[in-house]
Amino acid sequence: MAEIVMPRLSDTMEEGTILRWLVADGEPVRRGQELVEIETDKANMTYESDLEGVLETVAAEGETLPVGAPIARVGDGAAGASGDSGASDESDESGSTTAENDDGPASRPAGVRAVGEARERGVSDAATSPPEAAPAEAPQGGERLRASPLARRIARENEIDLQAVSGSGPGGRIVKADVQGGAASRAVESDSGGPPSDAAAAPPASAGPADVMTAKGETTVVELSRTQQTIARRMAESKATIPHFSLQADVDMEKCVALRSELKRLAPQPHESGGAAGTESEVTPTYNDMVVKACALALRELPRANAGYRDGRLQLHSRVNVGVAVAADADEPTGGALIVPTVFDADQKSLGEIARETRALASRVRDGSITPPELGGGTFTVSNLGMFGVTAFTAIINPPQAAILSVGSLQPRAVVHDGEIVARNTMTVTLACDHRILYGADAARFLARIRELLETPAALAL
Repeated sequence: MAEIVMPRLSDTMEEGTILRWLVADGEPVRRGQELVEIETDKANMTYESDLEGVLETVAAEGETLPVGAPIARVGDGAAGASGDSGASDESDESGSTTAENDDGPASRPAGVRAVGEARERGVSDAATSPPEAAPAEAPQGGERLRASPLARRIARENEIDLQAVSGSGPGGRIVKADVQGGAASRAVESDSGGPPSDAAAAPPASAGPADVMTAKGETTVVELSRTQQTIARRMAESKATIPHFSLQADVDMEKCVALRSELKRLAPQPHESGGAAGTESEVTPTYNDMVVKACALALRELPRANAGYRDGRLQLHSRVNVGVAVAADADEPTGGALIVPTVFDADQKSLGEIARETRALASRVRDGSITPPELGGGTFTVSNLGMFGVTAFTAIINPPQAAILSVGSLQPRAVVHDGEIVARNTMTVTLACDHRILYGADAARFLARIRELLETPAALAL
């Protein structure tokens, strides 16, 4: 039988979670048919089968596996029906080739080589697996036991007979939670000297694993989504490994305000475009679109700011791809995470093109339809919290990028202009930089160019 492994669905994906099998275990699958829904570090994706035959799932729904780990097998109907013999069944029954896959990609190849060498020396499968694995995995009545590799390993470590465990996975497959429940029951029985009573065995109906009573009151534990876990890990790595420094500047936005007012006046009105609702907002750039365009032009002129740091070397990028941070809704598949879709070749696009593209990307982020290609390839990031009334903040660099620009709110402020104190629309921007790529003078020139472009917005049309 041929194996289907956890695919790499994005350039930063290291592991994935099986959300839902779209083809049931034991059913035939065609090449190109949607097979499984996988949660990656960036989005939920549907993976299509590149094989044809009868499906045998290895990973259960809810399991998280590293890229390259087996998640299913596909064979012909005869192989899938027999199930009691063949190389694939031997490896699954012995537990030596697949049980350790849940420990990570580093342990799996060694385990496979060890079993292969043992067989070449004529050592039986029983000799390559722990003695206690046999009773837990032995089939009854000629019917092959259906259990995930992780469930087999937990059963072996806790001396649990899998024949006595009821499976809750697809097709009655025994998964990790089923075996962990058996292990907990054994622990209670061992501590009390006998089988647990019904009251002890059954958890309170209102209490779940997420509810904990402490001196602080009732504490609810919320599991992070795969996207949120990835963001947490990458941001922690960024603060721990990147020598950050930041620069701040106030930008006079009076001319940008005048430009946007003029663009809104010139924009087609709904009755002029066939009554299409929302036409004005779709073609009128926002102040953030102007910031994205200014950053793109500055990045083209100062390519060191459009670089990355990896493995002790600088990577200078030929394309200017600006990421725009978008806060997803809390009830969407992204779990309220901060997602950064990319405006590719932003330096070559007009303000109107950037405006339409950023709106479309933000909409797809919020409805959960954004795809990994739209989230990758960024060379610089813009993060704007001005709409929440935040005047200034310092964002965390998205590695391996050189910098990130934080944009505060646009507000009338008292400033000195032409020797007089007047109220002018002003905005504070903060540039956080990786000192391994940008030194102070380089970063200052880059930020000054962004300010210059925003204070003379006619240059954004160049």
